[in-house]
Amino acid sequence: MPDAYLALGGNVGDSRAILDRAVRMLDDSKDITVTARSSDYLTPPWGMTDQPPFVNLCLAIETALTPHQLLERTQAVERALGRDRLAETRWGPRTCDIDILAYDDLTLSDRDLTLPHPLMFERAFVLVPLAEIAGGKVIAGKRIDDAARQIDGAGIQKLPAQ
Repeated sequence: MPDAYLALGGNVGDSRAILDRAVRMLDDSKDITVTARSSDYLTPPWGMTDQPPFVNLCLAIETALTPHQLLERTQAVERALGRDRLAETRWGPRTCDIDILAYDDLTLSDRDLTLPHPLMFERAFVLVPLAEIAGGKVIAGKRIDDAARQIDGAGIQKLPAQ
């Protein structure tokens, strides 16, 4: 089965509980198996900075879904957890955001999905947790742990296990 990496985050409601539920919802399907989960991290907002901090984490998964099917599944989980993409502000507060960072070594760009994720190397809130579970992985020619060391991770705090 193909390997993929996901980034999850949220800052509305009990974010850790919501993200735990998202992980369970993804892992409960026959088409997705979570193979690794990072710690939870408290991170400063990115893009729109006048909002509460986020909780972020990353997952490594194996999936029988195609990239577009995986996108449909992640968006269904977001909706089930209260996200309304049409009513929200871009990069604004949200209950649950799930991004597909990479899917095997696939490069893809269409109107619905770009792989690898085009902003992942600009986001410490992605690279820090991703390096915890896939530091040696090379995506788009860059080793994740190298990229994580090169980005400013100021304000990112690893949260204690629950």
